[in-house]
Amino acid sequence: MKLLYIDCSMGCAGDMLSAALLELCRDKAEELKKLGAMGIPGVEYTAETAEKCGVSGTRLHVKYLGDEEGADEGHHHGGHLGDIKAVIAALNMPRKARDDALAVYDLLAGAEAKAHGCEMEHIHFHELGTMDAVADVCAASLLMNELGADRVICSPVRTGFGTVKCAHGILPVPAPAAASLLQGVPIYAGDIEGEMCTPTGAALLKHFVSSFGVLPPMTVSAVGYGMGSRDFPQANCVRAMLGEDAGEAVELECDVDDMTPEDAGYAMGVLRKAGALDVSWQPSGMKKDRPGMRISCLCRPEDRDGMVKLIFKYTTTIGIRETLCTRFVLKRRMGTAETPWGPVRVKISEGFGIQRRKPEFDDIAAISDRAGVSPAEVRRTITEVKDDA
Repeated sequence: MKLLYIDCSMGCAGDMLSAALLELCRDKAEELKKLGAMGIPGVEYTAETAEKCGVSGTRLHVKYLGDEEGADEGHHHGGHLGDIKAVIAALNMPRKARDDALAVYDLLAGAEAKAHGCEMEHIHFHELGTMDAVADVCAASLLMNELGADRVICSPVRTGFGTVKCAHGILPVPAPAAASLLQGVPIYAGDIEGEMCTPTGAALLKHFVSSFGVLPPMTVSAVGYGMGSRDFPQANCVRAMLGEDAGEAVELECDVDDMTPEDAGYAMGVLRKAGALDVSWQPSGMKKDRPGMRISCLCRPEDRDGMVKLIFKYTTTIGIRETLCTRFVLKRRMGTAETPWGPVRVKISEGFGIQRRKPEFDDIAAISDRAGVSPAEVRRTITEVKDDA
């Protein structure tokens, strides 16, 4: 599983996050061209190498009508949500990235509406409605799409403290919209005064991040540093790490002696449908010498709470044991093999110096039923396997 970890120990702004993601890409120059090719009216992207506290990274610059982001807000008119969505909908970007950008602005509009006590459609964005803000949201959305992480995890988010000046006046940090978006997210002020996490940064994290916490076990393949404009005693950057999940999993077990086999089977089916990695059972001896069964559910750490609720709901257990473990898994993909009776899907598994190929039994069984031959005979006729990846 491809994993992306975002370190927000110095907060998060849209340009800093985008710069960190850009650093993770194999060809930064090509990705920068893709950003420009989106066609945001009046917007130009440039990137340069920057250093903070001895750490080298990328500073992403956004110019609107020739002016640097934040340099001159005089001609940066805000807009309503419908206006901004119309601009994003017309951009040259993959549908998934466009949908993500639109969803981020829905989050921003909802947070602003809550802060101002009005309907989303009536919100008039000021700083968030400028083209450079749209550029930050769209850049992060496009680069997330390019990286294709299966799971995004983020550290607790530093917000800063004090006040920030905006179009509405002087507001507390985090700004009301950011504070609303960061509900349910672990945050802390830190010891640096000022706005460390902007509403745009908060909305991007809220949309893309699946869980918040410390760096999980992972095999890192790339590290990117997105630099901010200000200088502090600590390196002002968002750090992003891309790699593979090291296979951490949670095993949940319970023993029951008062369930029917039908109910137990149904419960295990519910757990599988909810995303359990594996569900199994084995006989167990219970108190008063009653025969029972031990139900085991293997799941991802972020799914644990949901699985616990399902186990309590669909089984008769009154207690669940938890064990944190590491999984070693082979990478899997699908291939196709030919037989005299038609194609057969083949599961290809590899890693740790080995490779296995196993024909999909449902396909073999369908040929066996249709052609009147045994499954073993179908397997013997399988020729070269073509990788579908």
